Amino acid sequence: MTDLLLQAPLLGGVHSPFSNLHSSPPPQGRPRVTVARFPSADEVARGRLEIRPESAVDVLLVNPPAPDGGIWIRSQHRVGRRSREGMIWPQVSLAQMAALLVPDYSVEIIDAIAERMTWPQFEALLREKCPRYYVTQVTGPTLQNDMYGCFLACSLGARTITFGTHVTPMTRETMEPYPSLDFVLRGEPELTLVELIETLESSILYPPSSILHPLSAIRGLVWRRNGEIVINPDRPFIKNLDDLPLPRHDLLPLDRYRIPMVKGPYTFVVTSRGCPAGCNFCIKHVNYQYSVRIRSPENIIQELWLLHDLGIHNIHMYADLFTVNRDQVIELCNLILEEGLKIRWTCNSRVDLVDEEMLGLMRRSGCWMISWGIESANEGILRRVRKGYRPEQAAHALRWARTAGIKNWGYFIIGLPGETEETIQQTIQFSKSLPLDLALFHIAAPHPGTPFFFEVVEKGWFRPGTRWEEVDMDRSTVLDYPGLPAERIEYWARRAFREWAFRPGPVWTYLTNMVSPTTFRSALEIGLETLGWARG
Repeated sequence: MTDLLLQAPLLGGVHSPFSNLHSSPPPQGRPRVTVARFPSADEVARGRLEIRPESAVDVLLVNPPAPDGGIWIRSQHRVGRRSREGMIWPQVSLAQMAALLVPDYSVEIIDAIAERMTWPQFEALLREKCPRYYVTQVTGPTLQNDMYGCFLACSLGARTITFGTHVTPMTRETMEPYPSLDFVLRGEPELTLVELIETLESSILYPPSSILHPLSAIRGLVWRRNGEIVINPDRPFIKNLDDLPLPRHDLLPLDRYRIPMVKGPYTFVVTSRGCPAGCNFCIKHVNYQYSVRIRSPENIIQELWLLHDLGIHNIHMYADLFTVNRDQVIELCNLILEEGLKIRWTCNSRVDLVDEEMLGLMRRSGCWMISWGIESANEGILRRVRKGYRPEQAAHALRWARTAGIKNWGYFIIGLPGETEETIQQTIQFSKSLPLDLALFHIAAPHPGTPFFFEVVEKGWFRPGTRWEEVDMDRSTVLDYPGLPAERIEYWARRAFREWAFRPGPVWTYLTNMVSPTTFRSALEIGLETLGWARG
């Protein structure tokens, strides 16, 4: 056959060895070859797909399985990362969306991370629920993994909708390579989602090419029109968070959520959105930017009582910056005390936005731990990234908290602009001087949309061939600074944790959690996970 092909001219009117297949008459006694008419089973198959099971729902809100079977953190306005500390984040953002959709639509939530669900298990459940709308959050480190969920849902006939801190600044870069993704909700997603579903459910049908298509009027929406990606104008922020209904916590697997040093389940209560600080590496500014909107203490206390009735007494006051408004914090603490609400709660804060009086009141109302973004001990680095505080303020705040009886959890970042091996060692020594009960040392990650990201691009600090899944603050780095390559940043992040953790105080804190039967298993898993990471 190869010889025939080589001998036969390709052009010029000389026939190829295969030309007789179409033009020569059939040999004597053989039947003539007929025109091909292949069967089509599309309509029959489509009809069967349209028969939805009794377990089907209108809207499925999804936190998809992890890329590696581990515990990953995803949130509406935060980055995705592997949870080295073993903390399973309650999907309160999905519960908030559900509250806006029920009872007009049948809604369920799948938190595959909390349920430790594999992809085959998730696919089986997805077929069982057969949603008409599949809504999921997407993060950079889990991008391809998250898009696989959209692909599965699309193959079952669902319209696929995503939101989060990756798709907001990287809209086209996400939509173009993933055709199974129908819609992106940029920024705050709740009201855009409601308006989108209401529009799609409308009986008025417009051709996709129409400039009067109702989807064009939905602020914050990204959609496809005849293959073209259309980015609508941005949606304004929700001015009054009290206008939102209380999240449907009852739709979440509340018994699956855990946090270090907590006995029993816990969940999040969102107290505000937005942060006025100028930290140029922080991804929360991508979706919420610098505006601050707070809930009233009365509205928050309603949600706390709702959770109390659901049997949840451990709460994390989930905010970009919990102590951003001192009056709100003081009034909330007083309400908790006045109403006799027995809860244990945690929060985050900046070291320059607390005082001794407020910390004492927080402790009396049930606060037992605060997480602090300390980042670095070097003043030059703090100024460069616009952190806006002085290292001595960290020492004062953490000692005030310790005196009040509140535990301290410190977060540090290795590899911010201006970092050297000397400044890293300075941060390590500083961390060991602070009254910390827990500490995490993350690796600087230039998340798309942050000022840090644009600086890294401009100065060529990205490693060649970087993929979005590699922009991970927990496992590895994509940064190559002059004089401080990626391998050294990763080495120092691990060493920083080893130097802080393998001391009598932190070891004792860990062992006390091992003693309790209710926290033994989780403490063991966290210990093994962290030890594996620290050893590299």
